[in-house]
Amino acid sequence: MARKGKLFYKIGEVCKICDVPAHVLRYWETEFPPLTPNKNRSGQRIFRERDVQLVVEIKRLLYDEGYTIAGARKQLRRNGANLRAAPLFSKSGANSSRKLLAQIRGELQDLMTLLDQDLPTSNMQTANQRQLAGSDENGE
Repeated sequence: MARKGKLFYKIGEVCKICDVPAHVLRYWETEFPPLTPNKNRSGQRIFRERDVQLVVEIKRLLYDEGYTIAGARKQLRRNGANLRAAPLFSKSGANSSRKLLAQIRGELQDLMTLLDQDLPTSNMQTANQRQLAGSDENGE
């Protein structure tokens, strides 16, 4: 279904994974309270793995099982404990997540070290500085 190791999905990605148009997903958000993707700073919907699983389940109930919206909502309520308790990270993935975070932290520290070093002036900057110095001598 969803790609392993990915924490968040944009609405377009969920549409492709679940084969459902975006307007249908937005409508389902209004009809199924457990389906509440967060929004990022730019206002785009960000779906977690459990949201994607819920969309797949809603689609199965509506399209394959033939439930109405109200019937699917009831069915989800009956099975809701399983859907709401779906973890964001699996226990087996927690260790690899820690390793990935440690790797990212190390790379960020390396970048900070590079930024703290005095970087040599580029030829373009040197040429611009000479040009500015020349214009000052000419009284411009």
